Amino acid sequence: MAQLLESLTVDSIELLKRLIATPSFSREEDQTAYLLEEFFRERNMPFSRLNNNLWSRNKYYNPDLPTVLLNSHHDTVKPNPKWTLDPFNPLVEDGKLFGLGSNDAGGCLVSLLATFCYFYHRTDLAYNIVFAASAEEEVSGANGMELLWNSGKLGSIDFAIVGEPTQMHLAIAEKGLLVLDCMAQGKAGHAAREEGENALYKALDDIAWVRSYEFPKESPMLGKMKMTATVIRTENQQHNVVPANCYFTLDVRVTDQYTLEEACDIIQAHMKSEVQARSVRLRPSSIPLEHPVVQAGIQLGRTTYGSPTTSDQAVIGCSSLKMGPGDSARSHQADEFIYLHEIEEGIQLYVEMLKYVVLAKGGVA
Repeated sequence: MAQLLESLTVDSIELLKRLIATPSFSREEDQTAYLLEEFFRERNMPFSRLNNNLWSRNKYYNPDLPTVLLNSHHDTVKPNPKWTLDPFNPLVEDGKLFGLGSNDAGGCLVSLLATFCYFYHRTDLAYNIVFAASAEEEVSGANGMELLWNSGKLGSIDFAIVGEPTQMHLAIAEKGLLVLDCMAQGKAGHAAREEGENALYKALDDIAWVRSYEFPKESPMLGKMKMTATVIRTENQQHNVVPANCYFTLDVRVTDQYTLEEACDIIQAHMKSEVQARSVRLRPSSIPLEHPVVQAGIQLGRTTYGSPTTSDQAVIGCSSLKMGPGDSARSHQADEFIYLHEIEEGIQLYVEMLKYVVLAKGGVA
């Protein structure tokens, strides 16, 4: 086992270097999709592709068995201007692998892929294992995991492990995301005279409410709902015009205590501005604390928590656990990196956790 895990770790790091060297911005992931195709072909492992999403089933897939999905994404954000290194040069220094997407979520992707390879040939599985590398996660795009899940091509999935950097701790719940576009209406006038109705001031009144309001129901795992005003603008190009309209955007992190529709209705009831939800797709997600894979992680010394950030869990229609090597605090940062030992540990922990669940009774670990 140790020799196999060592070999899988080496292969994973080499694959991650190639992925870093290949730009894969959201909706432009075709080249990294080809790299993943090549990985499967070199190992004679059948795979399928839908747009830039790829997936593969274990060799002895049995439709009569339950199935676990291993998923992470291969798209990245664009590098921010503060990078001091080449974001596409996979540089290893002091045990760190630098490069865009190394931490979010390349390390998770290759570690889950290695885990899939570990179990791929086994004949003693009590669960099927499906691996999926998805696209458009960073922009919550409709042609990523949402497309793949809704296509039905993955088959029936009983639970999922979604690879995001959590320091290999167990995010057993995740907040949903509601983005609201709001418009305050006023009346144009000359700024030098007492005329018009200033839509900017009306918007600021509503934003002041957003800043102070607390939803009454608090989630045991996810805590309080959180609302943040993130964008504001008027159509004015001149300083001396009272703005007739003011537009602002709210980022609302929704817990399991409210549906997205309920949250939107509450916000609209308290604000004078018009409120329009961009979508109600990105819902809260979770997995029961008593689920065997969670209990396996706890036995291996991992802690559980509720995550404030959103991932592809939001569009996966089954119980799901978010877990992966790396640190969320490094995501989208300049000079992003992941420690090589985090990848090694990630593969080992994924494998050990799944052994508790997917090996048939009497199977040899």
